[in-house]
Amino acid sequence: MSDPQFGMFNEDKSFEEETLRYTKAIAEANRLKPAFVVVTGDLVNKPSDSTQIAEYKRISSQLSASVPLYSVPGNHDVQNMPVPSDIAAYKKNFGPDYYTFTHGSMLGIVLNSLYLQAPQHVPEQALEQEKWLRTTLEEAAAKRYRHIIVFLHHPFFLKEEQEADQYFNIPLSTRKKYLDLFKAHGIRHIFAGHYHRNAFGKAENIEMITTGPVGKPLGKDPSGFRIVTIKGDKLRHQYYSLDSIPSNVPF
Repeated sequence: MSDPQFGMFNEDKSFEEETLRYTKAIAEANRLKPAFVVVTGDLVNKPSDSTQIAEYKRISSQLSASVPLYSVPGNHDVQNMPVPSDIAAYKKNFGPDYYTFTHGSMLGIVLNSLYLQAPQHVPEQALEQEKWLRTTLEEAAAKRYRHIIVFLHHPFFLKEEQEADQYFNIPLSTRKKYLDLFKAHGIRHIFAGHYHRNAFGKAENIEMITTGPVGKPLGKDPSGFRIVTIKGDKLRHQYYSLDSIPSNVPF
């Protein structure tokens, strides 16, 4: 899931529409019983808005206790150009801004993409995340995970590895450094949001998968979420609108 973004529809005056859509998404997740749910950022529309945060948490808590939910920071959660106090507020409200989780032979790596997109006012935190990521990847190599999957808010690119810098991607110089790192460690899948539409591209063996919003769409793709299935070495994924979630998901 991505971009429930409570408050976006009505410019922070209210969030009834986001409540309806995210409630529907969580109810469908409860029916499907996935191994876990990841929300790739823009949990709310206005950083540190207590009512928006409370609503995101209230509905998230309706997810079955047997299904972990992993939140990812987005630019609307920590500002477009965060300062240290923005990061501290996010951690207070939602928990760590970068971390790992595991399920079976899969390692999930959650990154704070603001450290890649706009690190100007948080250079120390950005460097700490990079050092942590490199150490994490080195340690993961020894454990021989079948899948190492990266989750973050900003896509590294939408369609082409060398596409020009824009609001919806990671700057090219930073993008190259991280994609080279991921290629060296055999990462094949990166999931992001931010675009409020679906997009897909490849960088050699890496699939860059950008998922449309649970909340307000900004293009032709309706509100929905992506279902990912893993079997052995194979990973498949498909985006569904909230009105077309399948009754079951075959492997």
